[in-house]
Amino acid sequence: MAVTLQQPTRARLIASDGHEYALPVVLRYSAEDPLAVQITFPSEASLDGMEVTWIFARQLLEDGLSAPAGGGDVHIWPCGRARTVMEFHSLEGLALVQFDDMALRRFLARTYAMVPAGGEEPSLDLDQDLTRLLGGV
Repeated sequence: MAVTLQQPTRARLIASDGHEYALPVVLRYSAEDPLAVQITFPSEASLDGMEVTWIFARQLLEDGLSAPAGGGDVHIWPCGRARTVMEFHSLEGLALVQFDDMALRRFLARTYAMVPAGGEEPSLDLDQDLTRLLGGV
C-alpha cells in the first residue's frame, strides 16, 4: 500500500503497574484504502521485538475522540479534556496507549482533506479494472 500521509507523534504506553512510557509512533493514511488508518509502534513496544502496525476504521478513530467506541481488537475513548486512550487486544495480551487529542485531531483533519467523509467509495472504472486484471492485455 502506498503511504500518502504519514504523521509521526508521541504516545504513552500505560503499563500494568500504572507507569507510562513515552513511545514514538507513526500515524498513516492512504487514499488507496480510504476507510482505514494505521498506527505503527516501534519494536521496543512489542513483546517479540518487532515493529507492530494496527489497522482499523478511520470512523472508529473519529468516534473514539468524543465517546467510547470500538469492539473486537480496538477500543478508543476520551480520557479527560486533552487525551484519548486506545486499547489494543491481541493473542499476546492487551496494550493501553494514550495520545494527545490534538495530534489525533490534526491527523484526522489531514485525512479528511485528502478524502472527505462520504468520498471513500472508489469510482468504478471497468475498463481500467479489467485491463489491470488481465495484465494489461
